[in-house]
Amino acid sequence: MSLVTQFRESRFWPMLWKEFIQMRRDRLTFLMMTGLPAVQLVLFGYAIQTDVRHLKTVVLDESRTAESRALVNVMVNTGSFDLVGAVSDRAQLRDAIESGVASAALVIPPDYERNIKRGRTAEAQIIVDAADPQSSSSAIAGAQLAALARGATIISERSRTAPPIDMRVRPWYNPEQRSAVFIVPGVIGILLTITMILITSTAIVRERERGTLEQLIVTPISKPSLMLGKLVPFVLVGYVQMTVVMGLGKLIFRIPTVGSFALLYLLTIPFIVASLGVGLLISTVARNQVQAMQFSFFFMLPNILLSGYIFPRVAMPLPAQWLGLLLPLTYYLNILRGILLKGVGIAQLWRPTLALSVFATLILLISVRRFSKTIE
Repeated sequence: MSLVTQFRESRFWPMLWKEFIQMRRDRLTFLMMTGLPAVQLVLFGYAIQTDVRHLKTVVLDESRTAESRALVNVMVNTGSFDLVGAVSDRAQLRDAIESGVASAALVIPPDYERNIKRGRTAEAQIIVDAADPQSSSSAIAGAQLAALARGATIISERSRTAPPIDMRVRPWYNPEQRSAVFIVPGVIGILLTITMILITSTAIVRERERGTLEQLIVTPISKPSLMLGKLVPFVLVGYVQMTVVMGLGKLIFRIPTVGSFALLYLLTIPFIVASLGVGLLISTVARNQVQAMQFSFFFMLPNILLSGYIFPRVAMPLPAQWLGLLLPLTYYLNILRGILLKGVGIAQLWRPTLALSVFATLILLISVRRFSKTIE
């Protein structure tokens, strides 16, 4: 007897075939599972930007000299500031920021050029709207960069010598420092988390609400076979989603893919299984689909905030970092970015892979143990 024949005669096959038939009949759900990730990728990739640039800026130039104009040009050339106009006094400056016309203002005092010519330290002021800390941090960094660049130019012109220190910065893996290169690989993990957990969290609950759970109870299908029958079709759906997102990321956002696709697909298995296991565990706890969705969102929100998807984990308080270690997405993001952006192999990724495998195994064992083929 061949392996195919043995597989088709096993108790697991009817449950698996039932799920495929149900998926084929529910075309709208299948379309949402495969089409929505493409839409969400485009939205996330374009909307989520961690590098804030082109802040609208007004200038209060009380010096009105060649040196002050040179400083303004250097500020604009950093790319952090876009000049939207000039103001004549502090009152207009305040009005521009409070009304939202500008997010930053450059103030150049009357003695700016005079101090430079006398060899003194010339002062200028950058005022930023710090209601948005990320924008204000970008403005401060851009202003400091402009001051250093202009200061080095003035010293070089006056002394006719090169600057004493020339620091060359070479960023690896993302030399253009584009947010999309950091965000889009993480979108794969986010979308897999959202869809896998939501799908499976409603699987058994839907069976119970539709009254088909009773039919499954009277069958000889074992608990592991029933669970695996729910899991396997959505593992394939997860790979379809992953392929769509990676293809669009490469096409639209020019995401580098320097590592092995085969290794990435292989190491994605424990993450998909872990996510499906969480969804199955939720479905054994919830009594209706509304509760299942609420539990799912309760689990997914920490994944987005604490996994390092947007915010660096090293900047989080220690309790938040410890909580992030309990989330499968934390480890999968290391795998995604390591393979796609850095081209590393299993020798560097065995720790997150082991953590994901342990998590997937434990969550599946707990889900199977909690499931009971009885009607309450």
